Amino acid sequence: MKPEETVDYNIKVAWHAISRMYNAQAAKYDITTSIGFVLLNIDQENGTPATKIAPLLGLETRSLTRILRSMEEKGLIYKQADQLDKRSVRIFLTPEGLKKKEISRQTVRHFNLKIREKVSQSQLDVFFKVVGQISGMIEGKTLFDDFILKPHPEKTSA
Repeated sequence: MKPEETVDYNIKVAWHAISRMYNAQAAKYDITTSIGFVLLNIDQENGTPATKIAPLLGLETRSLTRILRSMEEKGLIYKQADQLDKRSVRIFLTPEGLKKKEISRQTVRHFNLKIREKVSQSQLDVFFKVVGQISGMIEGKTLFDDFILKPHPEKTSA
């Protein structure tokens, strides 16, 4: 099977293209794609518990910690102890963070509007259904339950 015929290759290539596009756009405003997605997932009024952000974005906690540190250094967020659970930390947006969140929101909306101009709703419905099925299969953690590695055929010398 050629790489371009595999599901994972096509998803990866598409995501890398989207990520490069978003990073080029984000760089104009001194942020990154990762920062933009984090900003979009922080509640403007109540803040968001730090522990809730990583799962929303499919990130490892270590990666999120680095991103949050960078965002704090850029003055986009601040941390505050949760009023109800002092062990928990909530992330809040600064005024600069609110501006960058709006830039991120408009960028994502623009991308989606442009896609919807070229791709029909019925095609998108199928796309969302298929991606949902793939994600469900992966999250079910049973994809490789019946996987048996076959021995690599050894070349015989004549």
